[in-house]
Amino acid sequence: MKDNTVRVVVREGQKPTKAQIEEVRKAASKPIVYDEDCPELTPEQYAEMAEIARQRRADKVKPVVALRISPETLNKAKAYGKGYTGFLSRLLDNAIKDPDMVQKSI
Repeated sequence: MKDNTVRVVVREGQKPTKAQIEEVRKAASKPIVYDEDCPELTPEQYAEMAEIARQRRADKVKPVVALRISPETLNKAKAYGKGYTGFLSRLLDNAIKDPDMVQKSI
């Protein structure tokens, strides 16, 4: 069997070419063909998948917490640039998992 797979490396921020956009449009207009390897889902299966997706999204939601930190600490965190709040969150996650760090900070 001949492999017609086309592999393309897409770099972050790279825009698709006109040919690629046209290829996607053509593919979108074709009918979906179900077979034994890819059967059509039942409404119950769709509902189950939707519930799983909702739960995964809910599990990823991080609550917003206000806490006071020293200006020096905040300035150091901001020096890391955009996304410093995520950096602080990961730093706190790592510190709380380290019993020595927790004991040192109590």
